Amino acid sequence: MPTYEYRCPSGHLIEVFHRMDEDPPPACQVCGDGPLTRVLHPVPVFFKGSGFYTTDYGRGKRKKEAPEGKGEKGSEGAEGAKKEAAEKAEA
Repeated sequence: MPTYEYRCPSGHLIEVFHRMDEDPPPACQVCGDGPLTRVLHPVPVFFKGSGFYTTDYGRGKRKKEAPEGKGEKGSEGAEGAKKEAAEKAEA
């Protein structure tokens, strides 16, 4: 049996555990107002598979972009910094 969420006109949220073919509760269990309306929550939808555009989620084959601030010198990393420090020490 599923759990349903209902909202009363006063704004209270109530969870009710009942069968699918049962009627909703006639009044709020907290304040007694009615009628209650069922709260629907959207479900996430993921479009994956060969039938969708490759730009939707990517395929993982593309290279990851370099983090900001490193630019082209990102591959040199610590080696470039050591060379610059050595040049400054010689001067």
